[in-house]
Formats: sequence, C-alpha cells, structure tokens
Amino acid sequence: MNLLKRQGFYNSIILYAGTALGFINLTILFQRILTLEEIGFFTIMNTITLLYAQIASVGINNIIFKYLPHFRSDDKKHGGFVTFVIVWCVISFVIFTLVFLYFQGAIVNHYSRKPGSDELAPGAKLLVQYFYYLIPLAFLTMVFTVLESLAITVFKNILSSFLREVFLRVFTLVSVLLIGASLINYHDFLSIYLSGNVAMIAIMLLYIYKGRDFKLAGISPQIVSKKKEFIKYGFFTLLSSTSAALIQSLDNIMLLDITKDLKILGIYTAFFAIALVISLPAKALNRTSLQIIAQAWADNNLPKIGKIYYKTSVMQMLIGSLLFIGLIVNKPFIMVLLHKNEYRAYFDVFVVVGLGFLTDITGGVNGYIVNLSKYYRYTTYFIVGSVLFCIAANWLLIPRIGMMGAAAAYFLTTFVLNFLYWIFVKVKFGLQPFGKTHVLIIIISVIALITGLYLPLGHNVYIDLILRSSIVGVIYISLAYLLKISDDVNQLIDGVLKRSNKI
Repeated sequence: MNLLKRQGFYNSIILYAGTALGFINLTILFQRILTLEEIGFFTIMNTITLLYAQIASVGINNIIFKYLPHFRSDDKKHGGFVTFVIVWCVISFVIFTLVFLYFQGAIVNHYSRKPGSDELAPGAKLLVQYFYYLIPLAFLTMVFTVLESLAITVFKNILSSFLREVFLRVFTLVSVLLIGASLINYHDFLSIYLSGNVAMIAIMLLYIYKGRDFKLAGISPQIVSKKKEFIKYGFFTLLSSTSAALIQSLDNIMLLDITKDLKILGIYTAFFAIALVISLPAKALNRTSLQIIAQAWADNNLPKIGKIYYKTSVMQMLIGSLLFIGLIVNKPFIMVLLHKNEYRAYFDVFVVVGLGFLTDITGGVNGYIVNLSKYYRYTTYFIVGSVLFCIAANWLLIPRIGMMGAAAAYFLTTFVLNFLYWIFVKVKFGLQPFGKTHVLIIIISVIALITGLYLPLGHNVYIDLILRSSIVGVIYISLAYLLKISDDVNQLIDGVLKRSNKI
C-alpha cells in the first residue's frame, strides 16, 4: 500500500491541478470567449475521438495490462511485446479508419439536419468543417493511451497523468486566451489543441526511451502462439472498454442526436464537467490500483485484492461526498462562474449527474477486479448490458424531459452497472466493500449538506464561498475523524496535529 499511497498522492495533486485548469477553461474562459455551439462541438469532438481510439485499438490497452506481466524479462525485450503492440495498433487503426471514411456522408448528414426537417441544425457548419480533424486526433489519442499503458505496467504513471490532466489543459487555456485577444480564430484553436496532443506523445516517447524499461525486438514464438488468445481477449475487452466509454459519453451523443442542438450540448457539458470533480479521488487511486490488482491476480493474492477493494471504496466515497456537498451548497458561486443566463434553469441537472459519479466511485475497483480475473468476459456482458439500458433510458427520457433525461439516464446506468459488479464479486470471490462505515459517511454527509444549505451568510458570493466551504469542510472532516471513518485519514490528521503542537 506504500506505492498506492505515494503515487495516489502525486496523482491526486496532478488531478486537482488539472481539474482547476479544466474548471477555469470551461466555466470561466469558454463561457466568456466561445459560443455555446463552439463549446458543444469541442465536447463532441473529444467524445467521438475517444470512442474512435477505443474501437480502433481493439482492446490493446487491456491486453497490455493483463499479459505483459507474464512476458516480462530482465533484458527489457519482453519477448517482443512492444513490437507486437505496434503491429496490432497500425493494422487495427487503418481498418477502422477505412470503415469510418466509408460512412462519412451518412454521419455528417445525420447530425447536420434538424429532426424532421431539411433545415440545417444549429452548429452544423462546425461538424461539417472539422470532420477530418477526428481522424488524426483519434490516432494521437490511441498512441498516447498505449504509451501510458506501457508506463503504468512498470509503475510509472505520474508523467502521463500530468500530461493528460495539466499539460494539455494549459495548451487549451493559452489558445482560448489568444482567441479572446483576437490573435487567432476557432480554427487555430483546434489546430493548437492537435499540436498539444503531438507534444504529449513526443514527451512520453522520450520518457519511456530514457527509462529503458522496454526495447524493440522481434516478436517471440511464445507471443505468436498466444495470438488467438490475444484476439479473443482483445475483442471481449473492446466491447467492455468501448461500452464503458459509451456510458460516460452516451448522454452527449444522444442529446445531440435527439435535439441536433450543439447549444444544448454545450450547457449540459458544463454541468457534467463540474460534476466530474467528484470522480477525482477514484482517478487518483485507480491508476495505481489497476496494476497492483493485475499483479495480485498473477500472484493469486485474493486478500490483497479485498483490502484494496475496501479501502478504495471508503476513501473514494468519503472524499467524493465532500466534493459533491461543497458544489451543491455553493450553487450561487457556480452560477456566477458560468456567466451565461441559459444555465440558471438547469442546476438540478448537475445534482443528478453528480449522484451518478458518486455512485460510480463508491463501487471502488469492482470493475478492475472482474476484468483482470479469469471471468473477464462478464465485464463485457455487464457493460454491454448497461449500455443497452443507457440507450433505452436516454431514448425514453430525453424527448420528455430534455437535459434532465440525459442526466437521469446516466445516474440510473451507473447504479445498475455497479450493482451488477458488486453482486458478481461477492458471489464469485467472497469480496464486498460495504458496511457500517458507508452508512456513517451518508449520515455525516446529510448533516454537512443541511448545514451548508441553511447557513445564513451574507450576499457577497465570494465571501460566502469561503465561509460556507470552510464551515461545511470543518464539520464533515471533524465528524469523519471522530467516527474513525478511515484509518488513513485519521493518521494524516494526527500527523498534522502533532506537527502543529511542535510548532
């Protein structure tokens, strides 16, 4: 757990710094410099390229995590595993890109017309103009993810986290400020964003080369003999990983598909991005937990997996709940940041999406446990089933209640998926993370939330933010400490108190 704590700590700092930058970009700069249509297109561009990269790689990231530990060698050639990864990615990306280009006309036409009309949909010009940006951006996304996966297998995940969460967002921040200064236009902004992705890959390549953990070599007979197993596992995990990405993005895709309005998508995106803050504890812990669980399965160390399962669930729920409460009680400040009046009627959308994120992170590492075990196929069954459920929920709810329908569909889907994982892990492995500790977290969350909502503070939104956040934070952390919710948290607070007493 020392490695988990250390890398989790650094990743937490990076993730929170990245979130701060993302928050500044989306809720302050984007709202004041870009149109809602431009914000909506930027969102759907990233959504599509992420899915594109997932499908085109045919599960290679999961193959790296599961099989590289079995081929690891002291000469760093690992039986030519890296060469195999390169060949796999090139072939799969070319095949998928040809299919994507074949359906170009149908895709553009579908998203460019209003429902039941030949009239151009709002923002359709952007979709047509920048369609070909999707291909290079998807390729760069795939390459970076593969390099990141290789680095994670040797427990080096901090730099890739920094590049993804901070470095790229700095590129975005600078370029949007240049638009605000009338030095560049939206076209240049997208080109700079593409250049940022190229720079990330160059840095990762140099980092991996200097680390000397991998060497190119001919593909060994042992790896060749496993090709059928790789293909089978790759396709199964392609379904699960793509479906997992779809769960995170189906609301965006279907909201645009049903409304054909990038402006509505732009509003929904802003609330979704703010709610994403809640998932940061999970992101920080899971990057390291993933490889530890993979190694624990290789060592058949079930107690270690159970310990990580419990600790991640408790810690993620504890921190995530505090963040969720803090965002709800500071609604006036969020409305000031978002700037545009269109947002004021939709804050409830944020609350429902936030509950979805909180539900998901409270499940801990349940999906990783199943996906890295011999029962990995069930991950595919569960996630594909959840995607079908999500599609049905969106089709039923969005036409009736609009944005709130997309939010409700996301929350219901995360609940169903985590429930399935919880049942499966409990039955197959006898592991489950929930107990009285989670009930106590709910109790202190309700107390802190009610206190924060009814604090009779002043009318200055900035002073109100500081006072309300401080009071809610002190109440929440004090109750968590007194009730001994987490040994790690109590040890941290005790250490701070001891140092304070010495001063």
